[in-house]
Amino acid sequence: MSEQVWFSEGLKFECTQCGRCCTGAPGFVWVGEREVERLAKRFGLSLEDFGRRHLRMARGRLSLTEKPNGDCVFWSNSTGCQVYEDRPDQCRSWPFWNANLESRADWDEIAEECPGCNRGSSWSLVQIQEQLKLAPDRSNWPDQEEN
Repeated sequence: MSEQVWFSEGLKFECTQCGRCCTGAPGFVWVGEREVERLAKRFGLSLEDFGRRHLRMARGRLSLTEKPNGDCVFWSNSTGCQVYEDRPDQCRSWPFWNANLESRADWDEIAEECPGCNRGSSWSLVQIQEQLKLAPDRSNWPDQEEN
């Protein structure tokens, strides 16, 4: 990202754990080997046990399972994200995904749904670029290399 981008001065974001990106319509939380290992370790499970309980194959990729209502398997209405510190890269990089940063209008549109956008801590261009390396819409997903 060497050319000037509209967010070169940075953006504000702070997760409110409102759950809007974790609940609702069914979807996919894509995970790679590194993330599976991190989550399995968190629960003290073998990779096999973690996979059996919390993973599914979808469109040729690994995704977390969901509750019957479409909510993330790790979302709790009473306590929020149960794996926040170890959450998958897709969650960790939200809202700094390529699709949300293509234009100011794209950012403003997502900010209407996400109360954490445009509030809280300022993220520098360098920090945003680091998050983009984790985004599920990056060109080299899924890579298995440690950064």
